[in-house]
Amino acid sequence: QLQFAESGGGLVQPGGSLELSCVASRGAFGGFVVAWFRQAPGKEREGVACIGDFGAPSNYADSVKGRFTISRDNAKKTVNLQMNSLKSEDTAVYYCAATLPAGQALCGFTPLRAYGYWGQGTQVTVSS
Repeated sequence: QLQFAESGGGLVQPGGSLELSCVASRGAFGGFVVAWFRQAPGKEREGVACIGDFGAPSNYADSVKGRFTISRDNAKKTVNLQMNSLKSEDTAVYYCAATLPAGQALCGFTPLRAYGYWGQGTQVTVSS
């Protein structure tokens, strides 16, 4: 059974940076596709970034391309999300999620139910 938790959220000014971490406390991320999702108040949960294993490429939502970077370290059981040039619209609860790969060349975010493992989330607030 895979279990993990997010950390690193907080309050940051527009233009600032944060790094979120997703650390496995039970099991490990090896072989899993791991993604970051976010959900703002009153909005649907949306995919932000995902990363496959064994050298598979990462994928990003258009809204964060060039600003966010996802990375993984299987030995440390960690998947990180480096967020730069943050905007107020990045304010949301950020969730880490994992799924076994289904054979696609590039990971994706839909359907949401394909991700069977979820963390509790960490709040990111971008405000001056």
